[in-house]
Amino acid sequence: MATNADAELVPSAEFVPTSHKGLTYPFGAAAPAPGEVREVAQGLRWVRLAVPGPLKHINCWLIAEADGDALVDTGMNTDDARAEWRALLAGPLAGLKLSRVIGTHFHPDHIGLAGWFCAEHGCMLEMTRGEWLTARMLAADARDAVPEEMLAFWRGAGWDAEAIERAKARGWAGFRRIIAPLPLGYRRLVEGQMLTIGGHQWQVVVGSGHSPEHACLLDAKRGLLIAGDQVLPRISSNVSLGVTEPEGDPLGDWLASIEKLKGLPADLLVLPGHGDAFHGLHARLDALDAEHRARLDELAVFIAEAPRRAVDCFGRLFRRAIGPELIGMATGEALAHLRRLEVEGRARREVTDGVWWWRAA
Repeated sequence: MATNADAELVPSAEFVPTSHKGLTYPFGAAAPAPGEVREVAQGLRWVRLAVPGPLKHINCWLIAEADGDALVDTGMNTDDARAEWRALLAGPLAGLKLSRVIGTHFHPDHIGLAGWFCAEHGCMLEMTRGEWLTARMLAADARDAVPEEMLAFWRGAGWDAEAIERAKARGWAGFRRIIAPLPLGYRRLVEGQMLTIGGHQWQVVVGSGHSPEHACLLDAKRGLLIAGDQVLPRISSNVSLGVTEPEGDPLGDWLASIEKLKGLPADLLVLPGHGDAFHGLHARLDALDAEHRARLDELAVFIAEAPRRAVDCFGRLFRRAIGPELIGMATGEALAHLRRLEVEGRARREVTDGVWWWRAA
């Protein structure tokens, strides 16, 4: 199905489209700077906030409604993010009233300030049930000490004593510290649901792998897809196997979601959680699929040479050194790929003194 997304874009002489690896960026380098708001389409505005770490920023989207604006994703609960929002609310967003807050998924850079906004504006938070319950669980499970199951998980992945002690020192309440308290109730989003926002119909499209039930929002008539982290233009979202579902198959879920999203129109304007708005959805999905399958094939060869732990696989999966700040995500990603090889019948895991070793099946 073809769409006419560009007809809805707000014209401006400052937009100089660029292209890279099969994707077209219709706004070029004209992303909103701190304290600025960029209008993307009629009634749809783009805000970009800083986040700590390698991602550097998060995109948030405001959709105008008769009784206010719907805010899709919020930024992390940090002093810097709150200051950026306050500057926006004192400037280009002065007088803003929110009608609802929509969280694409539970990660703190996306819902960290959801509770703050809902309390300030007296509005509802809307999420899928899987994302809502995961967020509530992680916020509630803020123990003083790191659980023994987590320590065993890190040992199993091959972490050394120094890495484990460093992680233990950070404690077990990290998630709760970087999200504002969530409201007790929420409005559930489900696959295929049609939301009327600002006089336009937005369909909920659910993906998985990066998070349990990630909600994307599709305005098929105008050719717009608010994609969160389900499709990013220049990097692949982290796909991790974690302690809460150690026998899951998140990479299998991710690959299945890629195939599902290929059923959407190819010419949508994709509005991602990180990076710039782009055209070329199918090209990007094909590239993501090929990247992960190539990694799987490379790992299959690697574990055929000798048994490997998750930490031994970093050099085959990542093109950067993995330091203390990235070891958690890198471990989850390595385990997701090794687990996928197990599911495909190409690997088997053996346990020796609590450490997991994978070898070719």
